[in-house]
Amino acid sequence: MRILVIEDEQELADALLKGLSLKGYAVDSALDGAQGYQMAMDEHYDLIVLDLNLPGMDGLSLLKQLKQEKPESKVLILSANHHLETKLSGFTLGASDYLTKPFHFAELEARIRVLLNRQFIQQSNVLRLGDLALDTLNRTASVGEEQINFTAKELAILEYFMMHPGKLITQQELIDHVWNGDADPMSNSIRVHLSAMRKKLKAALGKDPIQTKIGEGYLLP
Repeated sequence: MRILVIEDEQELADALLKGLSLKGYAVDSALDGAQGYQMAMDEHYDLIVLDLNLPGMDGLSLLKQLKQEKPESKVLILSANHHLETKLSGFTLGASDYLTKPFHFAELEARIRVLLNRQFIQQSNVLRLGDLALDTLNRTASVGEEQINFTAKELAILEYFMMHPGKLITQQELIDHVWNGDADPMSNSIRVHLSAMRKKLKAALGKDPIQTKIGEGYLLP
């Protein structure tokens, strides 16, 4: 899943980028409101983590304009402002969640996971494909009682496929949702991670459930 962090505190922005990347997310960041708004308009993000006290364009103004242009956008406000009226303003403008600073990273990541799961119809946090189970909260995959040791990036690729069964997924779509925005579409890294993930699936399931459509993309029937 692809996340945009709009946060003007460089140290916090770097920490969020590093922490969320280690969890398998593709993360872009902006240090001011104007840049963040432009990035949110130019690209598709599954979630935006938004500070309110931003230079260039304040967070509530950014949220208002963004929801007018892209009403489907999911926005988690992350702010030191704990006043009720500010929280209510954020929700009124369309924020999906509001977390006050200081915060525990584990709570932020849990809230992000819940918000991302809302776009899918499922009864639990576990995605299933036959005997394969992927726990989206604990970030683990298993077949029966045996856990499969995927890297964070491999797990993110598998999660995207399992959330879109029956859909033809192009390499560019994987770049958009699993890699950072500056990923090189000509890089062999994408194919390497995808190939490694499929080999582990084949070893665990006895077959590779993902089909390659030459010249088109990939499909998980």
